[in-house]
Formats: sequence, structure tokens, C-alpha cells
Amino acid sequence: MNKPTRHFSNNQEKDIAKKLNGNQQINSGATPFYKGDVKTKHFLIEAKTPTTAKKSFAIKKDWLTKINQESMVGGKLPVLAFRFEPNGEDYYILNARGMYALKTLLEEQEDGE
Repeated sequence: MNKPTRHFSNNQEKDIAKKLNGNQQINSGATPFYKGDVKTKHFLIEAKTPTTAKKSFAIKKDWLTKINQESMVGGKLPVLAFRFEPNGEDYYILNARGMYALKTLLEEQEDGE
């Protein structure tokens, strides 16, 4: 029996929210109020997962543009999370602002040691 795309997306979103101590945005694509799929203290995450295993995964510019715009409203860093298979490992894409924030944080931790 084939499961709907929403089943796999829901599993990925719950998994990301649990691992990153965030909240899944229920019906994020269905309302104008809840943006992104997962929200944490610092990140707004758009999650993408296939329904079957893939050797490659195409990233659409529209996804990155959308999450970047939506993240600005709440002052979060935009992140795109994707998987190559429904229950696989998540990979994360940051924009330059997110990468600089991560770099600064890591350097500050090094200086504090």
C-alpha cells in the first residue's frame, strides 16, 4: 500500500523538531499564518523528503527564496532540510547569513576555551 506524501513529510518534520528541540508547524503549507515546517529558537526550517529512495535530490530556488522571506518575519535563520530517502539522514542548507552566524558562534566558543 502506497502512503501519501504527507505521511513521509510529517515523519521528517517530527524527527527534525525532536532532534533540534523545535516545534513542528502543523499544516504549515495550508495556512497563511504558520510559516516553515519546523521552528526552533533560532531557525525556521523548510523540510523536503521524497516518497522513495533517490540517488540525487534537486534543490529548487523557489524553496530557498520562500524560506528566506518567511524567516525574516520572525527574525529566524532560514534552513532547508532534505533527505535522499523517506527515513534517511537529514542534510541542511544554510544561506550566507546562517553560515556567518554559525562561524561566529564556533569562533566565540573557541575563544572561550
